Amino acid sequence: MPRQCRRFVEGLSVHVIHRGHNRASIFYEDSDYEAFLIMLAAVSKRRGVAIHGFVLMTTHVHFLVTPTTSTSLPDTMKALGVRYVHYFNRKYERLGTLWSHRHRAILIEDERRLLTCLRYIEQNPVEAGMVVKPDDYRWSSYRALGMGEPCEWLVPHPLYMALGHSNPERQAAYRALCHKPLTIAEDTELQLAAPIVLRSSVPG
Repeated sequence: MPRQCRRFVEGLSVHVIHRGHNRASIFYEDSDYEAFLIMLAAVSKRRGVAIHGFVLMTTHVHFLVTPTTSTSLPDTMKALGVRYVHYFNRKYERLGTLWSHRHRAILIEDERRLLTCLRYIEQNPVEAGMVVKPDDYRWSSYRALGMGEPCEWLVPHPLYMALGHSNPERQAAYRALCHKPLTIAEDTELQLAAPIVLRSSVPG
């Protein structure tokens, strides 16, 4: 099936999903999650991608981001993927790919869907039965956005900033938002959203 035409709209955010090959685990230990986040922070800053939200699951990752150019996101994902595979293969003495094809990139074209996407990302560990509440999961943006834990490289989205007039107000509003389960209609809308394709400027 041919890929959808490339599309980049300045200022619009993107929901990114990247899965492990054959849905295999891409993180085994806490140090793997930590290494991945360090790499994500470095490559996204260097290539002009603002990270607004994230969750690292055992077999896949979700990000909500805003790229500054049409190549910022694919360049970031390519660099991140290569760096992490080198780290993972060296650590666990393995060979070959870690990722399942390309990442999916879904353009978020309205404010309502953006907040729904953030809720979806933060609730992933709950829906997977890994924790009871988003508060209990360590490897997501919830602890920064909902609980105020420091994360210097995370860039709060303007819609998050509009949730209150102070950090405590915004965090309280975000907690209330993320503890509200998605409706079937909201979940279906996110699941059926068509991905876009942006071409990397980095040679393959």
